[in-house]
Amino acid sequence: MGAIADVTPAYLAGFLMTLQLLLISGVGAFVVGVLVATMRISPVPSLRVFATVYTEVLRNVPLLLVLMFCALILPILGSDLDYYPLALIGLTAYTSPFVAEAIRSGFNGVPVGQAEAARSIGMGFGQTVTLVVLPQAARMVVPPLINVFIALTKNTSVAGIFFVNELFKQTNAGTRDNPDAIIVVLLYAAFLYLCITVPLGLIAGAVEKRVVVMR
Repeated sequence: MGAIADVTPAYLAGFLMTLQLLLISGVGAFVVGVLVATMRISPVPSLRVFATVYTEVLRNVPLLLVLMFCALILPILGSDLDYYPLALIGLTAYTSPFVAEAIRSGFNGVPVGQAEAARSIGMGFGQTVTLVVLPQAARMVVPPLINVFIALTKNTSVAGIFFVNELFKQTNAGTRDNPDAIIVVLLYAAFLYLCITVPLGLIAGAVEKRVVVMR
């Protein structure tokens, strides 16, 4: 109990930082992911090529490499941002292709006739996607999107390497300062991560059941 009391202030600060990383980079990844997914189904070939290259490159490189690029290369290119916003940029960039693929799978699940009907009444590509395809795809993409955000929660731990005081970095300090209670300290950190990931998993399960009923 003494070890728990000792690490609690730092753990709670790290927990809040992890939540910030999750929420801000999650929103950013969602916005970028929607744009990339829309570009993947765009009638403009150059946009499709760009979106495909963006998705395949970032999905197939390690997160650590992306964060190292943001932390080490962007300052060389002239960026004067601190490590925290650079970590947000890296997490957003790395997560957005996974969001894009989840959304694109939802787009593909909408019957082609829906888009054809929208075009037949004079809707453009943007109107067809935003008013017809996206609303129907939304209920199908929520469960896989939540799985992406659960993975993002765990990926925020990598930001601790770059001087961002999130939960994993605080856990590292807690184990170093309390070697005689290392198991308790680690279990405490695991519990705090579960406080984020378990509710997200329950939401994904509830939405998936609702989608099955709606079908």
